[in-house]
Amino acid sequence: MMNRSSKAKYALYVLGILILTLGISFTIQSELGTSPFDALLVGLSINVGLTVGSWEIIIALILICCNSLLKRQRPEVLGLLTAFITGICIDMWLFLLHNLITPELWFGKLVCFGIGLNVIGLGTAIYLHTNFAPIPIDRLTLIIQELTRTNILFSRTFIYLAFLIIAMIFNGPIGVGTLLTVCLGGIILNFFMTFTKRILTNSSTSPDYDTDKNHSI
Repeated sequence: MMNRSSKAKYALYVLGILILTLGISFTIQSELGTSPFDALLVGLSINVGLTVGSWEIIIALILICCNSLLKRQRPEVLGLLTAFITGICIDMWLFLLHNLITPELWFGKLVCFGIGLNVIGLGTAIYLHTNFAPIPIDRLTLIIQELTRTNILFSRTFIYLAFLIIAMIFNGPIGVGTLLTVCLGGIILNFFMTFTKRILTNSSTSPDYDTDKNHSI
């Protein structure tokens, strides 16, 4: 039977995923361009078929294998669970927001994208601090951070640039929003990782988070 600490941990995990996928859906709906990774998913969905969430799961499986090779350890299968939940939530939010959030003016699109970008950073930081089954691309971010002995800002930006090239090949929705994500995504995530860590570790109701060095900024 789960204790109070475990329940709080899993509740934050689910909350983080819900917030993260809401942010992704906002950036997609803004039509200004998404993050390079999400641009790849949308590009594959449009040009190959299947839903955006389905490609989230497929790409996650590939990244799990890559992460396993980089860390020289067994594949982190639980990461596929997170990707599966994330994929379902993305499709759910896109379905719910499809007719609710359709900004037409440039200012409205920019506001929608800005909200999405910050919500993505907040959601990612919350669920990463639970140290439970990170999405493979986020695990890759932590692995690169560890291997290069730098910070989240550098590793996240590096990954964004790599996926930007791949997304261009598949004609993903690349625009000014994509450029903003590459430039600001790492900074925003780095900020929220520090911000949420301070709040969660000082909270009397927060779970006993792992102090794994991979999570230090």
